[in-house]
Amino acid sequence: MAHEVVNIDPMLAGFRSVPGFVETPYLLGNLMARIRMTTLYYYANRDNRVVCGTSNRSEFMLGYCTKYGDNAADLQPIVHLYKTEVYTVARELGIPDQIMTKAPSAGLWAGQSDEGELGLSYAEIDTSLKTLDEHAWKAGNPTEEKVLALVRKSLHKRAPAPNLLH
Repeated sequence: MAHEVVNIDPMLAGFRSVPGFVETPYLLGNLMARIRMTTLYYYANRDNRVVCGTSNRSEFMLGYCTKYGDNAADLQPIVHLYKTEVYTVARELGIPDQIMTKAPSAGLWAGQSDEGELGLSYAEIDTSLKTLDEHAWKAGNPTEEKVLALVRKSLHKRAPAPNLLH
């Protein structure tokens, strides 16, 4: 399938010229995620297409995404799969080893990895999410407590915008 790589550096440069611009890894990472999604939607609009998201259940439940950035999409075909299940499907599809063994990362800065930021492996996260779901979202150990705290903290990312037309 054809693809195109679009350099977002010129767009970032535009933001860097905004008065009061502050650059931290967190702020820059979220800005980059939103610029990426804006760029994808530009091309989707131009070419009469839809944007396909890559969020999985683990990331979605933890809120490990940028609101209106990488969590924005017209459809999310793998949002029902835990990250560990995504690997199983990828193996079944014959995804190359170089992709399968690469540490999960948004690629927003050098050395960034999902598990490093989260402080837990996806295996620990998925086990905790499944156990929490089975036990009415009551944590039974410190790992589950950490995962539950992330789920609660990110509720706003999963909630729809309020309908004010009532």
